[in-house]
Amino acid sequence: MITPLIKGLAITLRHFLNPLKIVTVQYPDEKCQISPRYRGLHEHLRDNNEVEKCVACGLCAKACPSDCIKINGIENEEGERKAEVYEIDMLRCIFCGYCEEACPVNAIHLSGAYELAMEDEGEKIFTKDKLLIPIKNK
Repeated sequence: MITPLIKGLAITLRHFLNPLKIVTVQYPDEKCQISPRYRGLHEHLRDNNEVEKCVACGLCAKACPSDCIKINGIENEEGERKAEVYEIDMLRCIFCGYCEEACPVNAIHLSGAYELAMEDEGEKIFTKDKLLIPIKNK
């Protein structure tokens, strides 16, 4: 009856005294290695001409099970549809990736960013300006 207790304590002591295997990550200084399949912060992609890809079809909003995407489209002079309003409520989002799968033009992507802390509730709505990837300087 005491043998399993001693075996368990021996295993604990062996792991405690092994300095080569460090398990804890010092988070702000070191970043965690995440899986390539991880779904984090949403990003709106641009095409090769640095124009946003979104055509405001609304399929992402229809596919969203938590109903956190609000989209309103507008047509420009050339007859092309673009998103006038594109908002994602990050407190309602469950990061399922259905919006990414439903997009016919691959305009939305769930990146590997996992730092989504917010100071107040007003920051929970991510607008199109916050979601668009910045234009690359050539």
